[in-house]
Amino acid sequence: MKRNPVKAALRAGKPQIGTWLSFGNVHSTRLMARVGFAWLTVDLEHSPIDWSEAAVLFGAIADAGCVPLARVPRGDHYHIKRVLDAGAWGIVVPMVDTVDEAKAAIAAARYPPVGNRSLGGSLHAVNFGTTAGEYYKRANDEILVVLQTESPRGVENAEAIYSLKGVDAIFVGPNDLNAQMRDANGNDPSPEALEAMLQRVLATGKKVGTPVGLHVQTVEAAQKRVAEGWQFLAIGSELRMMVGEAQRLVTALDLKGGSGDLARY
Repeated sequence: MKRNPVKAALRAGKPQIGTWLSFGNVHSTRLMARVGFAWLTVDLEHSPIDWSEAAVLFGAIADAGCVPLARVPRGDHYHIKRVLDAGAWGIVVPMVDTVDEAKAAIAAARYPPVGNRSLGGSLHAVNFGTTAGEYYKRANDEILVVLQTESPRGVENAEAIYSLKGVDAIFVGPNDLNAQMRDANGNDPSPEALEAMLQRVLATGKKVGTPVGLHVQTVEAAQKRVAEGWQFLAIGSELRMMVGEAQRLVTALDLKGGSGDLARY
């Protein structure tokens, strides 16, 4: 059975950089899986990718020698079981604010006796290049569990969550954290306040020995965060890369067609 190199590298303290996939397109995924990212996360939380599409993408990523991950819509048994049985090598679980939420996600990703994942399926074994029987024996050691901290409540409970056995990494989505920090009038926190919250996450991860990471948009930001000690980093998305490069060309050519209003992606 294949080993999960991203999980092994994180345990060894080495940063692992990947990106997000928002398209349910196997052609673009096959290409993205070969450019050199350590991992690719298929986003099932904020994109219209369905189960069948996701399974095809996981296979395309794994066959290319890259690590396929899935961000689930919610950290429950149903969603986690579906993506792992479809061949994902790990999960990214959004909005984990409490120890109980974290425990539920961890258990759903592990077979008994350490978890409650049910046995079944075949694509998981195919993507790991092994038999179902061998997969059942060794999957608990290879599946990557990444929990997201996206609110002040999650930061308050960070030490207890990050200390749980079975948490392989923590991931921060700065946009959601920023939104969750808005005051009663809907005002965003200051950049300094957001950065202070991010540094609390980093400090907690270092204290308990759990790798932490976050989403960035530029090479410079990725390099800066790696130097600070962040390990699990996403840079942009395939959607942002495509649109960003297209907008750069349009601007350079001084073209006027279309709305030109895709900066938010």
